[in-house]
Amino acid sequence: TMPKEPAVLRQNILDTTAAILACGIDPKKCFLFRQSLVPEHAELAWILGCLTNMPRLLRLPQWKMKRASQNNEGTVGLLTYPVLQAADILLYKSTHVPVGEDQVLHLELAQDIARHFNKKYGEFFPVPKAILSEL
Repeated sequence: TMPKEPAVLRQNILDTTAAILACGIDPKKCFLFRQSLVPEHAELAWILGCLTNMPRLLRLPQWKMKRASQNNEGTVGLLTYPVLQAADILLYKSTHVPVGEDQVLHLELAQDIARHFNKKYGEFFPVPKAILSEL
């Protein structure tokens, strides 16, 4: 949600890929892809954004905290990021999503969006459940 230098962004993509492979992910068993090359993510985010009301997004604590840290000039990208996250989850019809405590409200938004979409257009998206790690 913050502008990045193109060279830094490209390097971050390579570094992240290297880290994933170093963790032991086998590309022969898993699909690795750059999300930005899959236009359906942005397309579904647009559709879901048209089903999501502003007051719900404005109540999310992450929006409030980050907006405050940006001198009350939060961007549209920051505000709508939880809808993009919902699209990332729902696009693949995920049934279970590993999340940290700080992302539970965003997953609840994805659940609500899935229910709203299914009610309006018929059963299409599973309502994803949270997998919380215990420390």
